[in-house]
Amino acid sequence: MALDAVCLQGIVEELRPRLTGLRIDKVQMPARDQVILTLRAGRLLLNAGAGAPRMQMTEIARDNPAEPPMFCMLLRKHLVGAKVADLIQPPLERLVRIELDITDDFGRPGRRTLVLEAMGRRSNLILLDGEGRIIDCLRRVDADMSAARQVLPGLYYDPPASVGRLPVTEETEEGFRAAFADAPGDQAADRFLLERYFGVSPLVAREVVFRATGETDRRLAAMDDAARDRLWGELADLIARIRDNRLTPVCLSRQGKMEEFSYLPITQYGTAMESRTYESFSALMDDFYAARERQERVRQRGADLIRTATTARDRLRRKLAQQQREYAQTQDRDHLRVCGDLITSNLYRMKRGESRLVTENFYQEDCPQVEIPLDPLLTPQENAAKYYKRYTKAKTAERYLREQMEIARRDLEYLESVLQEINQAETEQDFLDIREELRESGFLRQQGKGKKLPKRPDKPREFCTSSGFRVLVGRNNRQNDRLTLKDAGPRDLWFHTQKIHGSHVILFTQGREVDDDTIVEAAKLAAWFSQARESGNVPVDYTPLKFVKKPAGARPGMVIYTTCKTVNVTPEESIVQQLKK
Repeated sequence: MALDAVCLQGIVEELRPRLTGLRIDKVQMPARDQVILTLRAGRLLLNAGAGAPRMQMTEIARDNPAEPPMFCMLLRKHLVGAKVADLIQPPLERLVRIELDITDDFGRPGRRTLVLEAMGRRSNLILLDGEGRIIDCLRRVDADMSAARQVLPGLYYDPPASVGRLPVTEETEEGFRAAFADAPGDQAADRFLLERYFGVSPLVAREVVFRATGETDRRLAAMDDAARDRLWGELADLIARIRDNRLTPVCLSRQGKMEEFSYLPITQYGTAMESRTYESFSALMDDFYAARERQERVRQRGADLIRTATTARDRLRRKLAQQQREYAQTQDRDHLRVCGDLITSNLYRMKRGESRLVTENFYQEDCPQVEIPLDPLLTPQENAAKYYKRYTKAKTAERYLREQMEIARRDLEYLESVLQEINQAETEQDFLDIREELRESGFLRQQGKGKKLPKRPDKPREFCTSSGFRVLVGRNNRQNDRLTLKDAGPRDLWFHTQKIHGSHVILFTQGREVDDDTIVEAAKLAAWFSQARESGNVPVDYTPLKFVKKPAGARPGMVIYTTCKTVNVTPEESIVQQLKK
């Protein structure tokens, strides 16, 4: 679910005492829609993305781009050194004003305001001066985009217009009873709450109805006076909870996957969902949005890489299909040689200008009659030579096409592995490495003079098993090669998903005997960092490094192994986090 106004209220009340009076030390922008303000209390994340707008403290370290965006540079100019004066949220609005005290270059005190509008696709992050004028914003909105409200530098900031519904905290029992009586009887009770009140999310509306009636889809006409009174009682309890800020961060999961979160315990799903209570909304949001953030990061930073790899893969598939059709045609080449032989054996009775030759085929039993098409413009000898030439060409094409099809298959395998790398990339350096790998492999053109970005240390993912064994996992094909062919020793164990694209996983034995539990843990890492991450049962091959070889001319990351053992495991994120160093 999206962050609603009440959850945002809980976050503001949670952060206000923690942040007030602290100075901003750093401003970073790890993604297009994300700004991180670093203070003594930690990192404050402001997300204005359409899919997950929010404000929270975060413990997740995010990789920053090599070159900060212009909006990030502007925020650094105005906010570094500023002191948080207050966090203000208008009642039940998905909007937060971060009031900041600043000192200008001449030592004069001033005020800046950073406004987060957490409103779905209309989310924005806006910087205001002391007079309420817009200095700049993450998304500029001109008259062509919205005739009602423009958000542009130099304009006075105008908050979004109210939706026209009654804020739920302002409801009274008399008002509720009158609205209930006027509502159509065939209307669902949760729909009645959503249409009348501002600040109630669909999940909470269903929960209120469920607590009052035992159902989530009860119609108003099916509710007697007692049910109506119970509905008001639950709604009044919700109002009191919001007014008193008695909000509990709760997350709902199904089969280990986080589905929804709320500010009150949810009972409507029964045992279909697991409920977990968090100490803070920030901790809940870190867990809830971690996977989504990873996917969004891939979408934003890896979009061009995915497009390049996908286009090249699809082109190769079409090329391979054409080669297979041409190869099938070459398999009938013996017929061409037979035609040449039969023409040669009948030269004595052939004349120039004939369009066909009817003769016995002495290559077959019973010598059946066969008709051979001829070119009337050629002599019989020239017709025979033409058939022999076609036979030789088909024979040569067969060998060439076999080689080319094998190359195309290898390139397809390689591009599939690159797409898997992109989907599991985590840092800016991961994307840079993959881009460079595609460029070196010839699938990505070098544009211009190729301005080189600053190179950062390129390290594989590192883990430690329960028994104390060190495990390294490659982030990309070039790193896989380096781990397997250079860094690991012949007695170290190599893990890889069976017939599934994934990272190379190296278990460093250091001459020790490896127990079965360690084998399973390393195999689970190999399964998690593969295309089979979402599968329930993944076969993983493992073998000493001495049995792993790289064929001559193979693409990065492509190896063969001559012997192995196999273990079936289920990928588990909890195990990955537990083993992470």
